Order: sequence, then structure tokens, then C-alpha cells
Amino acid sequence: MAEETLYDVLGLPRDATPEEIRHSYRDMARRLHPDHNVNLGETELFIGVQEAFEVLSDPDRKKNYDLGLPPEPLMIPPISVQITYSRNSLARMSEPQLFYAMVELRVHADAEHPPTSPINLCLVLDCSTSMQGVRLDTVKSTAIDLVRQLQSEDILSIVKFSDRAEVIVPAGSRADRRSVETRIQVLQAGGGTEILQGLALGFEEIRRYCSSNRISHIILITDGRTYGDEEACIRLADQASSYGISISALGIGSQWNDKFLDEMVSRTGGNCKYVSRAEDIRRFILEKINGFEHSFAENATYTFSTPENVFLNYAFRLHPDTSPLVTGSPLVLGSIPRDSNHNLLLEFLANDVPPKADHLTLCKGRLTYEVPSSTKKRKFVHRLDIATMITDEFDLEPPPPNLMQAMSRLTLYRMQERAREDIGDGNMRDATRRLQNLATHLLAQGQRDLARSVLGEVAHIQQNQTFSEEGDKRIKYGTRALLLPPGTKEKQHDRVS
Repeated sequence: MAEETLYDVLGLPRDATPEEIRHSYRDMARRLHPDHNVNLGETELFIGVQEAFEVLSDPDRKKNYDLGLPPEPLMIPPISVQITYSRNSLARMSEPQLFYAMVELRVHADAEHPPTSPINLCLVLDCSTSMQGVRLDTVKSTAIDLVRQLQSEDILSIVKFSDRAEVIVPAGSRADRRSVETRIQVLQAGGGTEILQGLALGFEEIRRYCSSNRISHIILITDGRTYGDEEACIRLADQASSYGISISALGIGSQWNDKFLDEMVSRTGGNCKYVSRAEDIRRFILEKINGFEHSFAENATYTFSTPENVFLNYAFRLHPDTSPLVTGSPLVLGSIPRDSNHNLLLEFLANDVPPKADHLTLCKGRLTYEVPSSTKKRKFVHRLDIATMITDEFDLEPPPPNLMQAMSRLTLYRMQERAREDIGDGNMRDATRRLQNLATHLLAQGQRDLARSVLGEVAHIQQNQTFSEEGDKRIKYGTRALLLPPGTKEKQHDRVS
């Protein structure tokens, strides 16, 4: 293996810009600083990051260092990138034009498969009054199953919260299993819902064992709506993402704030799920844990920039789970599975295409991800630009079938989003018309149950001038699930059974 360069230390290509060097240094220094991270070996990594930045941020020292570097070794990265475009070209015109790109990330067939990383998991459990009964009982029994099934090298912590938070199982606790199970079993419901309390305490617990050779993940389970602390939770999610910690959320019932939870988890590469029945809680948690074993690479991000006349309107992860992404740079993509694609759908708006241009770069950036090894994760960096030709004629060829289906189903998801916006603006007539149109399209695609739910909401809106809490979420997450690639099925794995 080639000797590690200063660029490798910062996880950068050799043609990294000064801005990319500064950004990578800030990100890594924040995660590895000894004041916040006492894991074995991380202090040495922090010193190495500092030394790399001191050289690469100084133009003269960087120039001398680059002159002494051996030729960059030819290496096929373990992840291949395939981009499918909605059209072959853009037209030379001043009017706005939409352009779609599907980015497919797949592990090379001959790539060396890394060992499964141990898990650093924190369950943040809503124990407010509304969780009383079968909801909390199901959460407790599932947590006990995890205690029994996780491997010896895995780390589990559990935090409960209502209007205050408490650590029930500390990270790295060496208490015997029976004692841990008893602590879980005696959990009781009571009080209000303040998510920040639980999330902040969960973040402190998981950060204690956040290291380069573990998958660090927080699972938030709630059935309530938090008030006044949403922005603080989102800031905490950004901080967690900078440490390589992802957050997923499970919303039970109909009373939780789906817009807030979606935004929060998407900033970390996680996803948000809705369950209407308590018995689905167990399935969500165990599928999430089993997915860690099926992961090839973690902390995938796309850092990008667009020209002044191009805007990234929308970004949506299609697989391994469906989730809208916050469209700013970097896009936090999450994990890349071992034996299936990580699919990303991007919608661009191009304004005023230059009359003399023969091509247009819609998006210029770099894809980064970490692949575990026996001692730590190795960081890979790909240049990833999205560009198209410019021609005099408007391209009338239809998109490839897989992209056409994704665009079509994204349109269904966007229809319910716009209906929500119409209701927020007091425009009930347009909202009901959109939903009736959505139901027609769903029936044409054989989605009869979801179409009935949509038509039921039309009647509710006409009578009450608003969505029902349950119907709103059923339609939102039902149309989102349609975006999974054709033939995709949720798989069962062996880590937890």
C-alpha cells in the first residue's frame, strides 16, 4: 500500500482547493479535538490533521511538498458512480429549464469487502405520558432484545426523556445484562415532550465512544410534538453530522412534527419513518440495526457548487431508504450498502443558458465516504461533476425508463407537498383538486389503499378546512415509499433476529 500523504490525512484529492482544505481541517479538528474525544489513538490523529493543515494551507510549503510527492498511484476506487440524465442536452434559451440526474453508487464486484464495523448505538426514548401502554411496552421489549443480540464489541446506551432527560444505560456500561434489562423494564411514562433534552444527552453518550472504527448512530423514538427547541435540535444534528454520527427517527401515531424530524435527520444522512401501529416499532428498530451490518461505506457526503445560473431545486435519496435531503452543500447521503445501489435523484433549474456555450456544468464537487478496515475507516474522495451539452434544439427524447419512473413518482410525492402548502395558504380549492388528481394517478398505478386514503382526506378537508393528523402522514410517507426502486424489498439480515 502506498505511503499516506498529507492529502490522505485530510481526506482530500491532490487538486483540492484552499477552501476545501480549510473545510476538511475544520471538520476533522472538531471531531478529533482532545477536549471532546478521548478515544485511543484519536489524539495522534488530531496532531496529524494539524500538521497536514499547516503544510497544505501555506502556498509555499504546499508547492514544495507537492514537488516531492511520488506520482499518484493508479487505483480503482471501491465505489463506482453512474449518472443517468433526463435529457441529452439543454437548449440555448433564456427560459428556465428543468434537468434531472440520477446518481447511482455501487460497490465494485471485485472490491475487497471490509469487516463489519462494531456499532456505537444510542436509543433516545420518549417516555412522556402519551407513550403509556402498548407503545412504551413495545419499545422496552425491543430494547431488551437489542441488549441480548448485540455483539460484545458493540456499544449501547439508552436515554429516556419527557420534559427532562436521564441516562438509563450509560455508553460502555459493564453492568451485567440482567441489570441492564431491569433498568429498561422499569421505565415508566409521564410528563411532556422536550426532544432537545433527550437528544442532547444522547449525543453526549454516543460521543464518548465515537471513533473511526465504529458506526455511531442515534435512534430517536417519539410520539409527541416538541415546542420551542426545534432550531436547537437541528443545530445539534449538524454538530452530530460533523462527528460522523447519524440520526434516525421513528414517529409513532399522528401527533409528532414530521417536517421538523425530516429536516433534522436528513442533515445527518438518517431517515424518518412513520408507524401507525405499535407492533411496527420493533420491525423499524431491528431493520435499522440489521442495515448497519449490510453497510459497505459510511458518512458519504457530496460537497458541491453550482454556477450562478443553475440551482439545485431538490435532492432525494431513493435507496437504501427514501428521504428528501437538505439541498445545501454538502449533501449528507448516509451509508452505501454492500450489495445494492445507493440512488440519488437531483432536480436542477437552469436559467438563461449562454448563447455561445457548447456545454454547461450544472454541479461541480467531490464525493467522500469512509470504508472500514481492521483498525480504522479509510476515507475515499471522488471528483463528481454533473454536466450536459448545449444545443440549438430542445431535446424531445424521453428519459430512460428507470429515471422516468423515479421522476413520475417524485411528482406524486410533490403533489401532496403542494397540497400541504395550499392548505397553509388557505387555498382549500387547489388543495383538494391536487389531491383528487393524486388519487387518480395512484389508482392508475394500482395503489388502491393509498388512493382511498387520499380521497378520505379530500372529504376531511372539505369539511374541516385542514388535513387530519393521521391522514396527512399516511399520504406523505405512503407516496414517499413509492420512490423505492422497482423490485426493492426490505431484507432481513442475521445480526439481530
